Amino acid sequence: MPSEISELVVDTDSDEASVSGDISSVEGGSDNVPGLSQPQPCHQTASSHESSSSISSSASDEEDAVESGPGEQIQQAVTLQWTRHSCPQSSVTHAFTGAPRGKKDNEASHINYGSSPLSVFLLYFAEIISLLEVETNRYYHDYIDRLDDGLSPEPDVTEAEMFVFLALTIQMGHGVRDKLTDYWAILDQLYTPFYSTMMKLGRYLHILSYLHFTDSRNEPDRTDENYDRLWKIRDLFEILNSTFCKFYNPSENLAIDVIFSFKGRVVFRQYIPKKRKRFGIKIFKLCDSTGYTYDMKVYLGKDRQRTAQHLTPAHATVTELTRKVEGRGHKLYMDNFFSSPALFDDLAKKQIYCRGTVRANRRGMPQDLAPKTTKLKRGDFRVRTRADMMAIVWRDKRDIYMLTNIHNVPAEGNFCIKGGKTIKPQIVIEYNRHMGYVDKGNRMANSYSISRRTFKWTKKLFFHLLDLAILNSYFLHSSCQGKRISHRDFRFTLVRNMLAHALPEREVPWPLGRPPNVEKHVARLKICGSRHWSVPS
Repeated sequence: MPSEISELVVDTDSDEASVSGDISSVEGGSDNVPGLSQPQPCHQTASSHESSSSISSSASDEEDAVESGPGEQIQQAVTLQWTRHSCPQSSVTHAFTGAPRGKKDNEASHINYGSSPLSVFLLYFAEIISLLEVETNRYYHDYIDRLDDGLSPEPDVTEAEMFVFLALTIQMGHGVRDKLTDYWAILDQLYTPFYSTMMKLGRYLHILSYLHFTDSRNEPDRTDENYDRLWKIRDLFEILNSTFCKFYNPSENLAIDVIFSFKGRVVFRQYIPKKRKRFGIKIFKLCDSTGYTYDMKVYLGKDRQRTAQHLTPAHATVTELTRKVEGRGHKLYMDNFFSSPALFDDLAKKQIYCRGTVRANRRGMPQDLAPKTTKLKRGDFRVRTRADMMAIVWRDKRDIYMLTNIHNVPAEGNFCIKGGKTIKPQIVIEYNRHMGYVDKGNRMANSYSISRRTFKWTKKLFFHLLDLAILNSYFLHSSCQGKRISHRDFRFTLVRNMLAHALPEREVPWPLGRPPNVEKHVARLKICGSRHWSVPS
């Protein structure tokens, strides 16, 4: 299948997001059987396999469909051989030499536990607020200049108004309503004076309508082979991406996964049938154990330069996302969309060690573990090794294939307990423990999502990036020594800080109309006939 087609529709939803697959799997600890969670299996039988098997190029899936050529990088692993593990090996240890997880003291020395949420948030968003102010006003004036009827122009958006606009937008995530105008409604069941007090509805809608992120007059040539489909929001995206890694040290264990955002009309929208949200903009993320987004990349379609370098799209994506964590001994977890022996070999040279599920027909996988050559019973466990890399297949409800170079070699056999319940291998337990970092961060960001229905994908992506910036600010603030606050309280405090910064001397006005002529405190009730009247003390 041509590589152009394989990139348009590809199943990135790993079938082993939680590779347990069967609620009857049993977890536990084991000292006698390396890599397994129960010390006493009901029986152990190893089916006869050849002691070694030569690697030949198996049928690769659509992600491996790239043109071959001299010096092709992804075929270097094919020259090595997989062997059946027969003797004990020393424990696999890869020392982590990176800095402790949390704030980089040399980049954000003024940030501590007593810092306000706004001061942390401005580490990521200070430059962006100025960008929004300039480009929103520019876009509005360009629109006015194109009109013939001489419309009376609105005043320019100020920095203070942009702070108020963002504060109100963040606050809306804590009380989602049917329509945007409901936040300014005067109906008793909807009335919330907070929004109308801070900014009038017309002014808020004006900023939202003309919210812009770059100069439209700088549109690149669409016929250029290097045309950037993300140019409308590229500057903002790169600012955030660079600051996410500038002020924070990630944890030892990292995970790469993909999320989706926006299902409207956009040329690089993806369709993944197994995802809950089947349509959307595909965003690749590198997250640490807290859910902090350390690096990210938007999938924009086929990359001609990478195809010329003979790299598969998944291989190139992981290489780009991990370029900032090389040489520290990080442990990286990924699903079967990314994993391959060639990728693991490439990352190991950069002191990044990996574990993940893998597709059985990936190029470089041992052929004697392929589904057509190996018929396993429930609980069967097979291992093949090559240098420091290990390929395993475990049968639970179905065959689970995994690849790792950070785990000790476990014993082969059939491992189950009475009743036919399988014993989950330790390598599977560790994978399930660390693979959910991206989903954790995405779940926390969406807990108070400020995204609303819109026809413009740029605004949808911007609001998602705003959610990520707030969440990363929370993680960085929480990494400082001291008592932690909740994500919800952090957002509430951030809104108050932004409003105080924008409106330092503003007084809350009285409601329209004459105030009621009654006292606030009523000491007693005086009875006149059959009615009760409030009497001031």
